[in-house]
Amino acid sequence: MKLFRRSLFAAALATPALAQGNFPSRQVRLVVPFPPGGGLDALARALADQLTRTWGQPVVVDNRPGGSTVPGTDLVAKAPPDGHTLLVTADNSITGNPHLIPGLPHDPRRDLAPVTWLVDVHQMVLVNPAVPARDMAGLVAAARAQPGTLNFGSYGDASQPHLLFGALAAKENISLTHVPYRGLTPAVLATLSGEVQMTLAGVASAREYLAVGTLRALAVGKPERLPQLPEVPTLAEAGYPDIDPRTWFGVLAPAGTPAPLVRRIRDDIAAAMAVPAVADRHLTPNGYTIRASTPEDFAAMIAADFDYKGALIRAAGIRVV
Repeated sequence: MKLFRRSLFAAALATPALAQGNFPSRQVRLVVPFPPGGGLDALARALADQLTRTWGQPVVVDNRPGGSTVPGTDLVAKAPPDGHTLLVTADNSITGNPHLIPGLPHDPRRDLAPVTWLVDVHQMVLVNPAVPARDMAGLVAAARAQPGTLNFGSYGDASQPHLLFGALAAKENISLTHVPYRGLTPAVLATLSGEVQMTLAGVASAREYLAVGTLRALAVGKPERLPQLPEVPTLAEAGYPDIDPRTWFGVLAPAGTPAPLVRRIRDDIAAAMAVPAVADRHLTPNGYTIRASTPEDFAAMIAADFDYKGALIRAAGIRVV
């Protein structure tokens, strides 16, 4: 019996090393809790292509939209901690939802292991051209002149548009109506059609519409102006440095994934991000600030952003659901 217990103990110790040495032994899923389309999905697919070459196993993107990203995030939080199921998501899944959803079926900071902070995404305030505003001051003036007539499209409660427009409405004592959609792309399309008057999106999702004038950018959440759109002022320049939702993309694994395996996955993702097919097509042109951080730096950023998002949610007057 003692020999049997020692054998079990030795096998348990060997399992993580064995799993790491054999990784990946089958298909790897990158779970994206958003619909296809948009910058996050495009980046995940570009990384999947590169990682397939690196790992010699198929790497597929599994879109799981809806439910404020909870179902997709929960799938990864409860997956085996062997690196074969990874979460590629935006900040609201990790640092927004815990402030908003009582009874969340997982704790993102406890049940997920940070792998790498991919990029900062500098989102723009976008309006339909029918809105007369040419800047943030004009938007506030339009809301005051016609109370209750301006709607904004979001990607769900406490998503980036909800945070920014909610905080703007509270700060300026104006009325802006929240209309949630199932993802960034539907919110952008609703703004294009005039179903709503405004939303937020990054360069990746808005570039073509800005170029032909079917959307107008009023400001960008970034410390300095975007090289791609130098005429668009920053939120700080517009007088609103404190309502930037600080959007980011990152990769996380199930908690308990062995640290050496997490480090290997991070290193392979960082290498994939440096490949011209990814960097020159999906990163630099889209105005992202590239991070490709270590797991430790990503964990520290998540801790700081968790506090920041909580304060912004309170400032925006967003209530728990």
